[in-house]
Amino acid sequence: MSYEFIALMMFSTMMVMLLTGQRVFGAIGFVAVAAALLLWGDGGSEMAFSATVKLMKWYPLLTLPLFIFMGYMLSESGIADDLYRMFHVWMGPLDGGLAIGTIGLMVAISAMNGLSVAGMAIGATIAMPELLRRGYDKIMVTGVIQAGSSLGILVPPSVVLVLYGMIARQPIGQLWLAGALPGLMMAGLFVLYIAVRCKLQPYLGPPLPKEERQIGWPEKFRLLRAGILPLMIFFSMTGLFLMGITSLVESSAVGAVAATLAALFKGRLTRTVTHDTVRKTLSVSCMFMWIIMAALCFGSVFDGLGAVKAIEGFFIGQMHLGPWEVLILMQLSYILMGMFLDDTAMLVIVAPLYVPLVAILGFDLIWYGVLYTITCQIAYMTPPFGYNLFLMRAMAPPEITLSDIYRSIIPFVLIMTVGLVLVMTFPQIALWLPETHYGK
Repeated sequence: MSYEFIALMMFSTMMVMLLTGQRVFGAIGFVAVAAALLLWGDGGSEMAFSATVKLMKWYPLLTLPLFIFMGYMLSESGIADDLYRMFHVWMGPLDGGLAIGTIGLMVAISAMNGLSVAGMAIGATIAMPELLRRGYDKIMVTGVIQAGSSLGILVPPSVVLVLYGMIARQPIGQLWLAGALPGLMMAGLFVLYIAVRCKLQPYLGPPLPKEERQIGWPEKFRLLRAGILPLMIFFSMTGLFLMGITSLVESSAVGAVAATLAALFKGRLTRTVTHDTVRKTLSVSCMFMWIIMAALCFGSVFDGLGAVKAIEGFFIGQMHLGPWEVLILMQLSYILMGMFLDDTAMLVIVAPLYVPLVAILGFDLIWYGVLYTITCQIAYMTPPFGYNLFLMRAMAPPEITLSDIYRSIIPFVLIMTVGLVLVMTFPQIALWLPETHYGK
C-alpha cells in the first residue's frame, strides 16, 4: 500500500468522522493515533505523547486563555454597552449612521476580544434591537452584524491568527500587524457600502429623529469618554508589545489585568461577572488546547508519510498547475469546508497539508495567514451551513427568518471577496506594516 493511498485514507476517514458529528479534536486525534499505531506499531504511540509534551512546553500557548479572559471580561462587564451608546449619538444623524456605528463597535470589540462569537453576541443583543426599533431594514441589520462580527478573527489581537501562528510556526506579532490593515480595509469597505446604499435607499437605514439629535456638545464629548477606556486597554496590550516593552505573553497578561481593572473601575466586577468570565474562558481554552494537540499529532504522521511532497507532485507535476492556481484552489477548498466547519476545524484539518505546501510554492506564510483568515470570514457566511448563519439564527428575534439571514449576507460576501482579491493582488496591504515595524 503506497504512502499516498494511506494519506488519502487518513484524510477521508477524518472527514467521514466529522460528518457523523464527532468532536473535531476527537476525530483528528483518533485518526492520527490509529494511523501511527498501524504504520509503526507500538512506537507510533510516542507521536501522541510527543504532541502532548510539545503542547505543554509551548510557552506562547499562555496567550490564548489570557486573551480570551480579557475579551469575556470586557463583554460580561458591559463596557461594550457604553461604546455603543457613544457610536449611537455620534453617528445617528447620518443615513445608515447606526449601522455604520455598529461596524465601529464591532471593530472596537474585535480589538479587545479577538473572537467573532463575542462580536456576534454583543451585536445581536445590543445593536440589533436598537436598529430594528428605529426602523432599520431587518435584512440590512442582519447582514451588518454578521459582517461586522467576522472582523474579530482578522483585527488584532485575533485568536485565530495566534492559533495559525502556533501551527505554522510564524511570529504572532507579525501576523497581528499583517491583519491590521486588511481588517481596517474590510471595515472601511463595509462602511462605504452602508453609506452609499442608505443614501440611495434611505428607508433601509433612516437617521435618528430630530428630537433625539438635539444633544448638546458637552454631552457628546462626555460620551466620548466611553471609548477612552477600551483604547487604553488596547494600547496597554498591543502598544507595549509593538514597542518591544513586553513580550507576547506579557502583553496578553497586561490586557487581562487591564480589563479586570477596567471592570473594577466601572464598579462592575461582581461575583457573577467573574464566575461567568472564568467559566467561559476555561471552556474555550480547553477546546483550543485539545484541537492543537490533535493537529500536532496528525501533522507528525503526515510528515512521516511524505504526504506534502505527494500533493505537490500531484498538483504541479501531474496536473501542471502553477503556484497561483494551486493557491486559488486552496482558498476555494476553505470556502467549501466553511459550509460545514468552523475556522479552527478548517485550520487543523488542512494545516499539515497547506502550510508546508505554501512554503514550497514560494509564498510568504505571514501573508498566507491573512488570506486564510479572510477566506474564513467568507466561509463563515456562506450558505447553506456557514458558522455565522446559524449563530445569527440562534440569537435573532423570531421575525428574522433563515431566508432573511441568507439574503442579508450576499452583498457583504461580495465585498469580502473583493477584499480577498485586493490582498492577493497587492500583498503589501498585509506585509507593509510588519515589514516596516520589524525592519525587513
